[in-house]
Amino acid sequence: MAETIGSLVDKISIMQLKTFHMKEQIEREDANEEHKEESAHKMKILQMQVNDLEIELKELFKKYVSGQARPKIYRQFKMYNDPKYTIKAKG
Repeated sequence: MAETIGSLVDKISIMQLKTFHMKEQIEREDANEEHKEESAHKMKILQMQVNDLEIELKELFKKYVSGQARPKIYRQFKMYNDPKYTIKAKG
């Protein structure tokens, strides 16, 4: 399982921002009907995607609580700006 609760929450928050701004497009007074209809269609897709992510988040949370799944910790190994990992030039 590649997803974590944090990654799902991050994706949901990004999708919520997109939804907010798409709603603004639908409500624009200076936009033509074609733009508003296209935006409304995209809004439906965004809402379905948010719903899918929320379901996935709930299912993952249930698995964590029940012990069926455990979060996997990925350690960060940063090598840049560390002199120990600098390759000395030959010559």
